[in-house]
Amino acid sequence: MKSRRFVDEAVLYVAAGNGGNGCASFRREKYVPRGGPDGGDGGRGGHVLLRVDPNTDSLLALYYSPHQRAEHGGNGAGQKRHGRDGRDRIVLVPPGTEVWDETRTQQLADLVHEGQEWIAARGGRGGLGNVHWKSPTHRAPREQTDGDPGEQKTLRLELKLVADAGFVGLPNAGKSSLVRAISHAHPRVAAYPFTTLHPIIGTVMCDDFHSFTVADIPGLVRGAHEGIGLGHRFLRHVERSAVLVLVMDMAGTEGRHPSDDYEALLNELRLYRQDLLQRPRLVVANKMDLQEATGFLAEFKQRTGTEPLPVSAVTGQGIPEFKRRLRQMIRREY
Repeated sequence: MKSRRFVDEAVLYVAAGNGGNGCASFRREKYVPRGGPDGGDGGRGGHVLLRVDPNTDSLLALYYSPHQRAEHGGNGAGQKRHGRDGRDRIVLVPPGTEVWDETRTQQLADLVHEGQEWIAARGGRGGLGNVHWKSPTHRAPREQTDGDPGEQKTLRLELKLVADAGFVGLPNAGKSSLVRAISHAHPRVAAYPFTTLHPIIGTVMCDDFHSFTVADIPGLVRGAHEGIGLGHRFLRHVERSAVLVLVMDMAGTEGRHPSDDYEALLNELRLYRQDLLQRPRLVVANKMDLQEATGFLAEFKQRTGTEPLPVSAVTGQGIPEFKRRLRQMIRREY
């Protein structure tokens, strides 16, 4: 079955409702001489609000429907009747949505928590009816004001997934297989590069019923900072992760030495954002079920000075320890 398209950038055009006009009217009842002014105020225009919805995982809907408009306020009427306020327009966005101005020079909001709201465009105030001008010396005012126009803006939205741990690695390192092994997510797995074309979130359930989330992003290649492969585009989705998991193909199935892959991976992270190298990270030696992995693992430890955790997403070797270590690191960060 064809997967649904993932969109993590969108341009949004928002238009709040105009305020309703105030009314200039006078009482005309038969037994009320000189009834005086009774024009009501106009209603407020509706706001356009962005609301975080945990069931929304992409900006796909806004990509195809970028124009979001709220309702105008109603006009005031006689007998001091207030115009109806315009209905607000609620726009649902996924957790981790950043809102930038049109030129992307100023961040306006960072929407992370469930139910969090931000007013993207404010509705115009309603105009005043002529009752506000009544005074002992001005008994028949005909003044009224029109409602204010609602705000209109062009916004740029960027999604950065909210996950406790981010999985990074070169293509075919087995990131997706590991995510499938420890969580309920089902990313696509195949024996060719770039089977993962968009980030995927998985929830890992622990034996004590606690849980944490992991993000699987498309593989990086040497030169990703120059746009090679899928480039650095998806690395934004690990920026919010407390822990980075560096998944290594310890069997060298693509004809490369794992230590060279490790250095290339660190270099791409450094070129994207230097501070990512300061995050707690867990190096995972995947594909330990293959014969070549044992020899490569010894060389990897010697050349990099690291102690990777040996696992196999295929046989389940080391998976319980992997989950335990990962949860431990995440809990330390929070």
